[in-house]
Amino acid sequence: MNLLTLRRAAHASPVAIALLVAANMVPLAGVLFLGWDLATIVALYWLENGVIGAFALARIATAEGVDPDPGSVEINGRAVPRAQLANPVTARAILMPFFLVHYGMFWLVHGVFVWFALPEMWAQMGAGTGSPSLATIAWAIPVLVVSHGASFLFNWWWGGERLTSSPSREMSAPYGRVVILHVTIVLGAFAVAAIGAPVGALVIMVVLKTVADLAAHLGERQRADERARTGGVALTRNPGKMSISM
Repeated sequence: MNLLTLRRAAHASPVAIALLVAANMVPLAGVLFLGWDLATIVALYWLENGVIGAFALARIATAEGVDPDPGSVEINGRAVPRAQLANPVTARAILMPFFLVHYGMFWLVHGVFVWFALPEMWAQMGAGTGSPSLATIAWAIPVLVVSHGASFLFNWWWGGERLTSSPSREMSAPYGRVVILHVTIVLGAFAVAAIGAPVGALVIMVVLKTVADLAAHLGERQRADERARTGGVALTRNPGKMSISM
């Protein structure tokens, strides 16, 4: 019986997919072989949020699509004219610094919660070993950069997704993925902490995050395909699909 089918958009790079899965195996290796605890894993996922934000900024800077409905933005209490947000050139100049400040604050506040508040909560539940060490997980940052960078190069740049999306859309795109994914991770982490954070539960949490990450990645490629069909844009094609079946 097919429980979950993840269809790969025709243009989606299999290299980027493979690197995404490989990067998600880093915390799995950390749990199984390096003794990583719950706080360390969640801290690594927070660092990944920073990498996601950096590449989102790069997508805002290179998006070439014209958005007929760019929404609204207020800067210093003044609404930005919609015509400026619809035009890719002016939208980039307006939205890049806005995103840098807004997402940067979101990421930093989330970081304080992850590095200080959560370990204390989990310690009181009997599942913590103190705050995570940046030195422990710093070596994984280049792996995350390569993984997200591959999608940027193969799907966004060479695949042509930059022609289908606008700066305003790319400014809002990372929030949905990051918030949903990491609310799920934090809730799952509390469930793991509640049972004492055994290795098996940590492995299950990492595997579920990997599946959710892969589904989000493939969903983004499918939406880019739909925008390309609607806008008459030709994306580089690599036919195929991926399935997880039982």
